[in-house]
Amino acid sequence: MKRYVCDLCGYVYDPAEGDPDNGIAAGTAFEDLPEEWVCPLCGVSKDQFSEE
Repeated sequence: MKRYVCDLCGYVYDPAEGDPDNGIAAGTAFEDLPEEWVCPLCGVSKDQFSEE
């Protein structure tokens, strides 16, 4: 699965790790994240992420 990086702060969403602090299980592809999910570091929406 592809990793995605936040264009604003550089946070990397890694599907292998997910985002457990925000209820996203390991193995969740970026495309499958809920639309309301935001960067856990700076709060921007998914559309501000680019494929790594």
